[in-house]
Amino acid sequence: MGRSSKDKRDIYYRLAKEEGWRARSAFKLIQINEEFDIFKGVTKAVDLCAAPGSWSQVLSRRLRDDDDDSKVKIVAIDLQAMAPLPGVIQMQGDITKESTAREIVSHFEGEHADLVVCDGAPDVTGLHDIDEYIQAQLLLAALNITTHVLKPGGAFVAKIFRGKDVTLLYSQLKIFFPNVTVAKPKSSRNSSIESFVVCQNYAPPKGYVPNMSNPLLDHHYDANFNNLEGPNRVIVPFLACGDLSAYDSDKTYPLQLEPGDGYTTLPPTQAPINPPYKTAKALKQKDLLEKCSEQQADGAVAMVSEENDSIPEDQVDTDEVNPTDNSQGEN
Repeated sequence: MGRSSKDKRDIYYRLAKEEGWRARSAFKLIQINEEFDIFKGVTKAVDLCAAPGSWSQVLSRRLRDDDDDSKVKIVAIDLQAMAPLPGVIQMQGDITKESTAREIVSHFEGEHADLVVCDGAPDVTGLHDIDEYIQAQLLLAALNITTHVLKPGGAFVAKIFRGKDVTLLYSQLKIFFPNVTVAKPKSSRNSSIESFVVCQNYAPPKGYVPNMSNPLLDHHYDANFNNLEGPNRVIVPFLACGDLSAYDSDKTYPLQLEPGDGYTTLPPTQAPINPPYKTAKALKQKDLLEKCSEQQADGAVAMVSEENDSIPEDQVDTDEVNPTDNSQGEN
């Protein structure tokens, strides 16, 4: 199978490389904004779980004015290191720590953000109930820090896995946002249960004091909540973003070639800085990956660790920058 096969199978993966986006997920935020106009009037934005940086790219390109971008500040946070982006302040930190929230506010000179976005997702296990639970906890961690940094009237956008307990998450979000919609961008595959919550007009309850030590989801709720029917059960509004003119993320498109021209596969816009598979790749190149026993593994890893830094970036497999989707989440 040639390198062009993935470009044929995934139109948004191909377009991301052609337009210079770090990942295909950039189109999801673009399509959400086209539907909800969340960028209007935004001068201070926060991107949680930002790596590899495609959503930060979108914020930078759409919010910054070439004539005067001094008023726009964008802060990107992730546990992993991320390659620099123009106009984006990068932080390597934990979104569950209150110190991270304080540092974000300090970059805004004591003011709060107009918009907080989060495209974070856990490494899926394939066990849907577990994956949905972990994603829900990540979403609530993002919401928790958002209550520290978002100004009243602001907006919050985050990834969600639409499972059987999505109503509970929706009810938690409605405590802080009067307008909550679950949206499915056209660039998000139909085969994935991934969607995005678009929360607008932030209005915390009167007297609410943000506190990282108190999780928003404490499991103390009506045991019969999911058994309610009719108007007694909250119906989560769902909106598919984009019309029939947009590309279908589940369809295969032919490569757009001029007669007689060959196809050139473009590399990803930004190669991984220090991917977790780099050591395994070095072991495989030396034919040590399958030969190592558990006792030899530590020595083999130590042997190649010094050589990892010498591997040129163009020899690192960068396909993982824009991985294909599984049944749960996608980039």
